[in-house]
Amino acid sequence: MTTALQSPLHSAPVLRLRLAPRSELPRAIDGAWWPRSRDLLAELPQLLAGLPREWGHITSVTVNGAVWSAAPGRILVSNQVVRLHRALAANAPHTVVLLAPGRGRWDLVVVPPDTTEDAAEPLMAAAAAVPGTN
Repeated sequence: MTTALQSPLHSAPVLRLRLAPRSELPRAIDGAWWPRSRDLLAELPQLLAGLPREWGHITSVTVNGAVWSAAPGRILVSNQVVRLHRALAANAPHTVVLLAPGRGRWDLVVVPPDTTEDAAEPLMAAAAAVPGTN
């Protein structure tokens, strides 16, 4: 008698995203994202799929071109075209900017993929904290 071993089902890794609570007041940073690699084409679809529905369809993403791997000017995510922009913003090297027409703009801190969990947790918590609370 032989026994066939089934490999466990492969599931997508958990999205490491922490968003600030909704507020009427504008924020400089709307949360934090901790991708697993610098491969934008691999990481971006999971990020966009995990965003709140009320953010609408993100049509434009701007990243720091110095820290992400090369990517085309646009990609198809869930049958929607998303334009990719690469900036060399020295003042915000670890951010990603998401735009949804008629809905808004969201700026997320990007925690570098090689950051340890102990170091990433306080960065993500700070980015999502309510201003004036500690």
